[in-house]
Amino acid sequence: LLNLLQSGGGSVQAGGSLRLSCTASGSGKMFADSDWGWYRQAPGSECELVSKIDEDGDTDYADSVKGRFTISQDTQDNAKKTVTLTMENLKPDDTGVYFCAVDRMLLDAQPYGGDCPFWAVNIWGQGTQVTVSS
Repeated sequence: LLNLLQSGGGSVQAGGSLRLSCTASGSGKMFADSDWGWYRQAPGSECELVSKIDEDGDTDYADSVKGRFTISQDTQDNAKKTVTLTMENLKPDDTGVYFCAVDRMLLDAQPYGGDCPFWAVNIWGQGTQVTVSS
């Protein structure tokens, strides 16, 4: 069983940058052979999978963050993995709680109506607040 630990985030003015990290230690298919992604949700807004990365390093981004967000991964000795979301040129619309998520396969990076699919995705991080002020 993986435990995801998120770090980073915080508050920044529009145009600024922040970084989110999601780290897990473990082994097995869920560690190495899976999609890792970042969902976000603001109060009263729909959930959005903003970016994901697979075991081969292939990435996907929602249209709302293309050209501004970069997802990357680093695996250490096949026992610890960190996925980082680097967010640049942040906008007030980027405000929300960001959740790291891991599953055998995640959906396409795009908005999804309603709340984030906590019941449908295998493993979640604890959530990190990102606030962008205008």
